[in-house]
Amino acid sequence: MNLNSHDIIRKPVITEKSMAIMAEKKYTFIVHKSANKVQIKKAVEEVFGVKVEDVKTMRVEGKTKRVGVHIGKRADFKKAVVKLSADSKNIEFFEGMQ
Repeated sequence: MNLNSHDIIRKPVITEKSMAIMAEKKYTFIVHKSANKVQIKKAVEEVFGVKVEDVKTMRVEGKTKRVGVHIGKRADFKKAVVKLSADSKNIEFFEGMQ
């Protein structure tokens, strides 16, 4: 499957925990399920123009939800925590959210 950089990075994760680790130059994204660490690193470097030092990924299973008698399940997704190198600039997209 041929993915481009914008297909790989789905959306940023904006939570208290992800905002707290931004001080250590770590940014969290929801990424394409089949993307590997090398592809994620290249995509972040290409889209945001930064230098990536490390990528950690995790598969998150969707929660089971119910509305009345109907039981459903949220979609599974893959999350990546990207650490930028010390000499790299910050990602401007997140700057106004802290």
